[in-house]
Amino acid sequence: MNPFKPFEILPGNHDSGMVILGDHAMNRLPERYGRLGLPQSAFSRHIAYDIGIEGLARELSARLGVPAVLGGFSRLLIDPNRGEDDPTLIMKISDGAIIPGNHPITDEEWDYRIKEFHRPYHNAVSGTIDKVANTTGKAPLVLSLHSYTPAWKGVPRPWHAAVLWDSDHRAVAPLLDMLRRSPDLMIGDNEPYDGALKGDTMYRHCMVTGIPHALLEVRQDLIQNEAGVCEWAERLAPIFAAMNADPALHEYNVHVSRTGPYE
Repeated sequence: MNPFKPFEILPGNHDSGMVILGDHAMNRLPERYGRLGLPQSAFSRHIAYDIGIEGLARELSARLGVPAVLGGFSRLLIDPNRGEDDPTLIMKISDGAIIPGNHPITDEEWDYRIKEFHRPYHNAVSGTIDKVANTTGKAPLVLSLHSYTPAWKGVPRPWHAAVLWDSDHRAVAPLLDMLRRSPDLMIGDNEPYDGALKGDTMYRHCMVTGIPHALLEVRQDLIQNEAGVCEWAERLAPIFAAMNADPALHEYNVHVSRTGPYE
């Protein structure tokens, strides 16, 4: 039996200067956890993964010839987009769904999930970023892909996509500008979420290190099938390529986080 892999690295040219990330790309669980006490239907919901992001990341990685790192486990097991000390790292309840396999949980099991799943994913992210940086001799451009539900608690979300960020606006400004050139798109700027979260993936790998980055959220109903994924890959690939061609997006520059001082 093949061992469970907590991440997948999609091959690409390390001299490309870009890295794509998909923290919540997959809804898989190691066999030892069963379904964490949940029905199978829970793993087709947003609580388990970011719907459409695995396909979008694969398509963009292939089109652009850049490496990508995908989280290989469900966020229900442990959330890779949270710091190790974040109390929401392992959720007891998510959007009304109680997760029996996560409550009660021992300190030993909490630490085991960090060691076996969370840290290996982040080590893969760090390793891939380092390879690109060492090959080019410059800061990589890091673009993280996520997706969000079309509505929350019965309230529709009108944005087709959104760009989330903390205080480093270098990659955010051109991404917002190019997306907003499409008159048929409504693009959120730090909505429906705020991108400043201490310890998350962008904070850990980009804010602290001064690497240009942006987090792009796409509404899930727009990428829930192959046609939608292809449409958005067609839209995003030239935008990402244009950003990557800008020398200003390959310089190290540490910005002060809105979450407070770095440790």
